[in-house]
Amino acid sequence: MTSPVEMLLQRSHALGSDPRNTNFAGGNTSAKGVAVDPVTGSDVDLMWVKGSGGDLGTLTEGGLAVLRLDRLRALTEVYPGVEREDEMVAAFDFCAFGKGGAAPSIDTAMHGLVEAAHVDHLHPDAGIAIATAADGRELTTRIFGDRVVWVPWRRPGFQLGLDIAAIKDANPQAIGCVLGGHGITAWGETSAECEANSLDIIRTAEAYLAEHGRPEPFGPVIREPLAEAARRERAAALFPLVRGLASTDLPQVGHYTATPEVLDFLSRERHPELAALGTSCPDHFLRTKVAPLVLDLPGDAPLEEVAVRLRELHAAYREDYAAYYRRHATADSPPMRGADPAIVLVPGVGMFSFGKDKQTARVAGEFYVNAINVMRGAEAVSSYAPIEESEKFRIEYWELEEAKLRRMPAPKPLATRVALVTGGGSGIGAATARRLAAEGACVVVADRDLAAAEKVAAELGAKAYRPEDVATAVQVDVTDEEQVIAALRQAVLAFGGVDLIVNNAGLSLSRSLLETSVADWDLQHDVMARGSFLVSRESARVMIDQGMGGDIVYISSKNAVFAGPNNVAYGAAKADQAHQVRLLAAELGGYGIRVNGVNPDGVVRGSGIFASGWGANRAAVYGVPEDKLGEFYAQRTLLKREVLPEHIAAAVFALTGGELSLTTGLHIPVDAGVAAAFLR
Repeated sequence: MTSPVEMLLQRSHALGSDPRNTNFAGGNTSAKGVAVDPVTGSDVDLMWVKGSGGDLGTLTEGGLAVLRLDRLRALTEVYPGVEREDEMVAAFDFCAFGKGGAAPSIDTAMHGLVEAAHVDHLHPDAGIAIATAADGRELTTRIFGDRVVWVPWRRPGFQLGLDIAAIKDANPQAIGCVLGGHGITAWGETSAECEANSLDIIRTAEAYLAEHGRPEPFGPVIREPLAEAARRERAAALFPLVRGLASTDLPQVGHYTATPEVLDFLSRERHPELAALGTSCPDHFLRTKVAPLVLDLPGDAPLEEVAVRLRELHAAYREDYAAYYRRHATADSPPMRGADPAIVLVPGVGMFSFGKDKQTARVAGEFYVNAINVMRGAEAVSSYAPIEESEKFRIEYWELEEAKLRRMPAPKPLATRVALVTGGGSGIGAATARRLAAEGACVVVADRDLAAAEKVAAELGAKAYRPEDVATAVQVDVTDEEQVIAALRQAVLAFGGVDLIVNNAGLSLSRSLLETSVADWDLQHDVMARGSFLVSRESARVMIDQGMGGDIVYISSKNAVFAGPNNVAYGAAKADQAHQVRLLAAELGGYGIRVNGVNPDGVVRGSGIFASGWGANRAAVYGVPEDKLGEFYAQRTLLKREVLPEHIAAAVFALTGGELSLTTGLHIPVDAGVAAAFLR
């Protein structure tokens, strides 16, 4: 027999896997059933409900809050009234059954007080379109008759749970309700019935909007989107500037969206008017802020003009947001969290969304797409009428939301930073990519071998909801200027910009002076000297546009300062890199960009350079077996320890993790102690 928990998870996954039914991490589901009390051995009535912050599509048993139904419903006897309803959330803890489980969400009362074995609360675009229509009550009756009941807007909480419970009792024929300004709730005596009722409400609303909606609710097209290639080029050019503006208060990661819904909305006459009204569903504006920043220039306007206008609009947005906070804040309100936009709309180009990490930025964009769909539906059959600004503020600066934020783990040292590692497909580059990702960075794994880069990127993102939220792979030959420019463009479009560059790509040919050909010399200087220059130059352009500072780290070598045999081309190229560090540190310091280097030696394990012939040549020079080369290098050091790729990665993190924020122009030897390579 299928347990209530199994049925609940099956239903949650079915509903949550379809974005037409609810948005990511939006809505909640519940099931009531009987379990054995381990203390008394008797049966006890329980409710399992999706906990705070979980996602229906990926919900697990660990994401459920489990409560004793008798204790939850007994809270109605001590409920102090709507003015103090927030106190009831803390009381849910005293209704918990057993240890563990997720924190109960604010919607727990809705699920527990409604007399139905199974309850769904969802945020479908079609349902919210009805919920935010100016005549939503009449539309609900027209579409559903008495099978679905209208509930006027009320902030989520204990009182809303009481209201919906009373509505169900008074309307035994009803299968659910439309919550004004918010979403839908449905119920059933079996999990299958509840799911069917939820889908009935959603699909019926969709069908009504499709059949009765006006064809152009956003007005006529006044400006066509740019062609795809031009659109992406313009997005890449603007994204660093926009990201820097959106990071004025707190650093942000970005996400770019150019879906048909977004491009169509921004091509229409009424998009500025509707965007200014803001979003309505609490799940929407908690992630998108009350309204986006909208550029009022064509997508193909001169870049310099667009940049000036974006800065002007950003300054005005910050002033408006601060005024919004002052209008509604009370002595008990949490401090203002930041006045920068989470959504920036650029007609002809698309949408830039921002958050504390890539997933948050991406989800903010997805929610604004939901908001566009909601506005389209409401305007198609009525007019879009979101909840009052004061109500939005009450939710955005709700103490319960603030408490949820306080429960979040502290950010990792490299959170919000975007790193690009050249030669990231193997050896030192791969180890560095792993370390930077582990410390919270979004990582662009760049390598001439795309398959190797993709393998590393997939490894970094393996545990993420979407791997591309953590890392992406790009193919680049660093000797090719156009490929370097293209790689930086890909990085920008993936995460909004770059903050941390690791110039690691390299190779070596062990030749004596007389055996070194011009081609040998050029190849090594092209990859390391020219390649590092190109990557640093293009990265600096992005960092300067962002105005957020940054780090450039060169993986140089002990050979940059140590004169070894049969090594003229490699050593000279590494010396070039080492001096680039000093030159660029002096030039870029005024922009807050720090440039440092790491000087490894003898990193044999996992090294692409050593595996490609350099190891065999060096082993021959030193007269040792190739498989003993790492041990040989270790024995000639002061510490007698072999240097591994992870040691180099640790040095990169030490330079960029925040503890050395006033250090630039430095080279750190990571060679286990080679006295001849000591820096002087």
